[in-house]
Amino acid sequence: MLRRSLILKLFDAFSIQRWNDQIRPVELVEMDKHAHKMAIAWCLARWEEDAGHSVDWHNLIRGGLFELLRRTVLSDIKQPVYQAIRSGHREAFARLSDWVYRQLEPLVDDVGVRADLRRYLVDDDLLDDTSRRILAAAHFQASLWEFRIIQRMNPGSRLTTRVDRLMNSELGTHLDLVGMRNLATGALVSAQGGVSDFVDLVGHLRFQVRWAQTPRIPPTSVLGHSMLVACLSYLLAREVGATDRRLRNDFFGGLFHDLPESVTRDIVSPVKRSIPELAEVIGQIEQELAAAEIYPLVEPSWRDELRYFTTDEFDSKIREAGAVRKVTSDAINASFNADAHDPIDGELIRVADHLSAYAEAYKSTSSGIRTPQLEEGLQLAAAWKGRTVGGIDVGAIYGDFQ
Repeated sequence: MLRRSLILKLFDAFSIQRWNDQIRPVELVEMDKHAHKMAIAWCLARWEEDAGHSVDWHNLIRGGLFELLRRTVLSDIKQPVYQAIRSGHREAFARLSDWVYRQLEPLVDDVGVRADLRRYLVDDDLLDDTSRRILAAAHFQASLWEFRIIQRMNPGSRLTTRVDRLMNSELGTHLDLVGMRNLATGALVSAQGGVSDFVDLVGHLRFQVRWAQTPRIPPTSVLGHSMLVACLSYLLAREVGATDRRLRNDFFGGLFHDLPESVTRDIVSPVKRSIPELAEVIGQIEQELAAAEIYPLVEPSWRDELRYFTTDEFDSKIREAGAVRKVTSDAINASFNADAHDPIDGELIRVADHLSAYAEAYKSTSSGIRTPQLEEGLQLAAAWKGRTVGGIDVGAIYGDFQ
């Protein structure tokens, strides 16, 4: 079962500050950075497939999730220090990785996930070469995006000048990937812009603060929330024995489920529920704006997948004869758990979305901040009591918080 302890360990990434020795116009935190990294990884992987190269999507997801978990344990070790330990002190790094695994092992109930985590952290033999290169390049690109913000606030400083040189030097090591060459040259795919603009648009979701009407500890962004939803959706899908395509869809469906908010901003749930038809109207407007302002930014061959993730994002779906059909996650388990059906568990993404919101309210109230909005968020536990989705006892997950 997905445990409270693992959810809260992932949640720690909202509290890990990045670039905290520099002047920053906004807080830059680890969860947001990893969300941006995985969105970039999706783009790079799609470009690799377009070039005729094979991509192991499950490895990409595992590498992204497990590296995030590693960072929650190691906190804010600077990247140059981390890399120096990893490359120059292999024995010390191996012992450190074993220690990190021992901190995380008790939090993971799923035997398969625990075995994969050990292979990633301790044995270091989980990822194939292409997955490593894509994740490393995505990590670099997300860090570079952050650095350009820092650079504007610290012009001419000795540190930013040195980091700029290092960044420019490292860029060359990632140009073997088609996508990195395209991003480096700002390749356009439409009159509206290109994939580099899409990457920038996703990055701006870190500036949209959730629960904007109430103080919280820690504050969370729409982008970071999306990463937590993606991780939880993947872990829930692992519990029901999802196939690789279903795992891919559930993770990236979770990661992109709030993407239309990049053009509408985050509309809080009480407003959406204020009149019966408003949520449907907002959803329609979001899709119209996404069709005009988001989908044209990505390659034409990617748009159908992105639309699949962001349209009716909380409905479980499959494809039959090229058409999208809404089903239930129970039905997927029984009849459609095969890559050929392209299944996505919108219902499990909804479960993960609510668990993420509950964790946000739980952490703040545990820190002494109690507002009517946060108290309402805590009511999710009662709303899910005794309920199951796709064979997952959701009520038991909430019960673990009590």
